[in-house]
Amino acid sequence: MTALTLAALVLTGASSVPAAADSARDGGSSSTYAPLNRPGPRLLVPRADLRAALDCHGSPSARKRPVLLSPATSVTPEENYSWNYAKAFTDQGRYWCSITMPHHTFGDIQVAGEHHVFAIRTMHERTGRKIAILGHSQGGMNPRWALRFWPDTRKMVAEVIGMAPSNHGTTALQHCVPGATTCTPAVWQQVDEARFMQALNSRTETFRRISYTVITSRLDEVVTPMTSSFLSTGKGRISNTAIQDICPAATSEHNFVGTIDPVAYALVMDALGHRGPANPARIDRAVCTQPYMPYVEPAALDFVPAILGVPSLGSTLLPIVNLAGASMLPSEPRLRCYVFRKRC
Repeated sequence: MTALTLAALVLTGASSVPAAADSARDGGSSSTYAPLNRPGPRLLVPRADLRAALDCHGSPSARKRPVLLSPATSVTPEENYSWNYAKAFTDQGRYWCSITMPHHTFGDIQVAGEHHVFAIRTMHERTGRKIAILGHSQGGMNPRWALRFWPDTRKMVAEVIGMAPSNHGTTALQHCVPGATTCTPAVWQQVDEARFMQALNSRTETFRRISYTVITSRLDEVVTPMTSSFLSTGKGRISNTAIQDICPAATSEHNFVGTIDPVAYALVMDALGHRGPANPARIDRAVCTQPYMPYVEPAALDFVPAILGVPSLGSTLLPIVNLAGASMLPSEPRLRCYVFRKRC
């Protein structure tokens, strides 16, 4: 999520669609959910839409690890990455792709998961190599939905790098009250007690032969508590690092971690440049003197509040109008049948 997520109560311009009740409410017992190695379902998003949403740059035969960029809630890849990581990867001669999610990534994350499945398969086919996935907030979490419920994608992914990822949701969405208020699908699904979160983290959080790098900030005001970003279970190799572990005086909050923070960038590049997840011990502490990551132009800093839904840096978050076209729901979207051990 971005800071915009906290203000996702609609003021105008969105329809209200009731959410169906879940077919299985048992408190989220892990045994409720699909076995880890059951083949994933066919994709329901039209193939033409999946192709149109995937935008790729560079040569698939480039030597550096291919990267898939996954955007945060409320933004497109252009808004999230065109002025920072996309510039870096292009300059590095790296093959990279991005996904433009429906409704500015406010829509059902189960649909976003299908986009990730298609992107992973397509990039792996084009490059013949395992890929890395880099995501901010929701974008650091929702690729894990693809890995959880489409097992074939796991052999195609080398690493998942999440910058302030909402891996276990957040407690900062108290304005979303079932039956009393309406929120967009992706906002409901990132509430810490969401059934979506229970399904995402069911049975295991990580998978063998995939490295997971989690980069957070102790000043994160969107994914709260900060530790809800962390991963801990499963057979994947995991690194959970707060930027303050490296630079104690670092002041980046949620949005800056995924866009301009130099420590986060150093950790991202460390993960991409080594086997396994990022290792904080390898980061040169000189990074603590840098105001922002390479490739970010100073003039772009005035652009950050506008694209991330923050009226001004450090200001109180304000409600905004939902112009993304996502349905406003009175409760969390129904989980798809493939999520459950007994299906539906």
